[in-house]
Amino acid sequence: MKIGLIGTGRIGAFHAATLLGVPGVTGLVVADADPARAAALAGTLGVRAADSIGELYAQGVDAVVITAATSAHAALIHQALDARVPVFCEKPVAPDVPGTRAVVARAEAGTVPVQIGFQRRFDAGYRAARAALRAGELGRLHTLRACTGDQAPPPADFIPTSGGLFRDCGIHDFDIMRWLTGHEVVSVYAQGTQRGAAFFAEADDVDTGAALLRFDDDTLATVTATRYNGAGHDVRLEVCGSAGARFVGLDDRAPLPSAEPALSWRRAAPYATFMERFHDAYVAELTAFVAVAAGRAPSPCTPAEALEALYVAEACDRSRRTGLPVSLDDVRSAPLGTDPTGTDPARGTPGPPGTATGTPLPPAAS
Repeated sequence: MKIGLIGTGRIGAFHAATLLGVPGVTGLVVADADPARAAALAGTLGVRAADSIGELYAQGVDAVVITAATSAHAALIHQALDARVPVFCEKPVAPDVPGTRAVVARAEAGTVPVQIGFQRRFDAGYRAARAALRAGELGRLHTLRACTGDQAPPPADFIPTSGGLFRDCGIHDFDIMRWLTGHEVVSVYAQGTQRGAAFFAEADDVDTGAALLRFDDDTLATVTATRYNGAGHDVRLEVCGSAGARFVGLDDRAPLPSAEPALSWRRAAPYATFMERFHDAYVAELTAFVAVAAGRAPSPCTPAEALEALYVAEACDRSRRTGLPVSLDDVRSAPLGTDPTGTDPARGTPGPPGTATGTPLPPAAS
């Protein structure tokens, strides 16, 4: 199977190298809004580079992996569906609800498979916790506690197009909680702070956030996220029930320096990046996509599921802006073509209520 990869930035280069080791992948063609960057990666990996997206498709790819900037995702998914080529796209589907809804409608109206990249679904720890919960080993679930902490912020030019902390970072926790529990969030209350680099405030984003979520079975969850976790890259989830608990991410590389005089577990060098923390999950995720593209399996994460996680992120961003709790029903029921938060997520700045923000943007490199 020949795979096309669009977007040769940090995660694109990582996925390209991963794909070369996936069984069934016989060729790789890479493209980027910056052809020189694509050519450089192709030279490093010994694969082919295309000068444009059109040329990539002209080379007869069997599937495409999209790792370009968030603002380009929706347009690139539509382009893949136009070409009737199975597509994997890193989250999010689009930077806003209208753009995501348009992709969901298009994907559900056709037969070309679309898989969205929420790699935590393929992590061994999260899968084990889900299995224990579903098997009844934890009893009645009452509390989820999640944290996502980057050791250092992403590049400054990424923040204005990221959609903000809850849409870019917290959305992973929102998706994995839905996937693990099988339940939906009904309300959120969120706060955020800006105490780091000036570019967060300039993009009307926050560098640290916290959210309280209530699920439809009255399970409560807390989600915290920060761009400044100096101890290391920290992603964990505590799954607490009336009969037991599971703690995801509590391994010997978890950045958890103890204040206690003695430790009962071995410590190794802390994770520095999400690519280190989830290396094996990314491999499993792309291996699954090859099976999806070959018609051997259904998509393990559809655009419709990604939309549900985005609704939670939208609600959190609205809550942190207004200082009020937000019902998910209010977000989900907003008419097609409107932004239920009254903001422009691509810019992170307030916009007129009801403004349509789903127009596809041109391809841009990640």
